[in-house]
Amino acid sequence: MSDIADLTAKTYEITRLIPFGKVTSYGHIAKLAGYPKYSRHVGNALKVLPPNTDIPWQRVINSKGMISPRSDLGLGVARQKERLENEGVQVDTLIGNGGEKVDLKIWGWFPDSLDDPWSD
Repeated sequence: MSDIADLTAKTYEITRLIPFGKVTSYGHIAKLAGYPKYSRHVGNALKVLPPNTDIPWQRVINSKGMISPRSDLGLGVARQKERLENEGVQVDTLIGNGGEKVDLKIWGWFPDSLDDPWSD
């Protein structure tokens, strides 16, 4: 299996572990998967998921707590925000910046390893 195929599979596996009502970053998933420099690939792997996927892609945001814009004219940001809010996650709109932000201190899930994924 190639490194990229391995990382893609691990991305989906780890994303399924993110608890309901929590978020983590692309970079943290890459680190947990053993590919700490591949956060962009994590984002690309999640971006191509079909709309009806059972993988909770909405729980992955950037390291600053921002919902990353997608190329679908901002509709992905609105869809991700709605899904997170449906899980009880507070998403704040930043005035002037136009971005959507989640407080990682409150809503973040950052286990040190997959040995105990329920700790953060």
